[in-house]
Amino acid sequence: MDGLLVDTEPLWFETETEVMARLGAPWRKEDQEQLLGGSMVKTVAYLLSKATRPVPPAEIARWMTEGMLKRAAEGRIVVQPGAREFLAEVAASGIPYALVTSSEREFAEAVLTGTGFRFPVTVTGDDVPRTKPAPDPYLKAAKLLNAAPEHCVALEDSPNGVASATAANCKVIAVPSLLPIPPAEGRLVVRSLTEISLATLQALAA
Repeated sequence: MDGLLVDTEPLWFETETEVMARLGAPWRKEDQEQLLGGSMVKTVAYLLSKATRPVPPAEIARWMTEGMLKRAAEGRIVVQPGAREFLAEVAASGIPYALVTSSEREFAEAVLTGTGFRFPVTVTGDDVPRTKPAPDPYLKAAKLLNAAPEHCVALEDSPNGVASATAANCKVIAVPSLLPIPPAEGRLVVRSLTEISLATLQALAA
């Protein structure tokens, strides 16, 4: 979701910078890159490792969630080029599909409400015991879709997400956001969702 369907990474950076100011430490782009595609638990742990005025983890998680929900409510969620068209093509085809995100459900639902995107199945960071880069999110999504993971194609923007999908034995289409992702066997790397179509998925799956 974040970085692939919607350009929320600038909003995450704003929120993280805001939270770190309360924790008494600066925040850099290099710090954000460490968290790309990760869970809230990992984000909070990393923020705490940098803090000079530490507070309980639950408080930091609340600040992060409230900050992102506030920005979403302001209408600042930007849909990535090609996302609407690609999702519409997949939905019209009748192929089962799911949203797999490390974001927590409350924020994921705010993004879906703000964008109008609809998914038959959603797997969020609070639905699995281990989040990306572990395979659990994609294995759960495949099970809910009644699909074999090796017959699934995952679309990802981060190395953590690619690692998760690959570990689940899915094929991968990578659209790198902040960090580079190299091509590999069973993986196609493109610059934008405007470069792919249903035929691209079918060719990769075949």
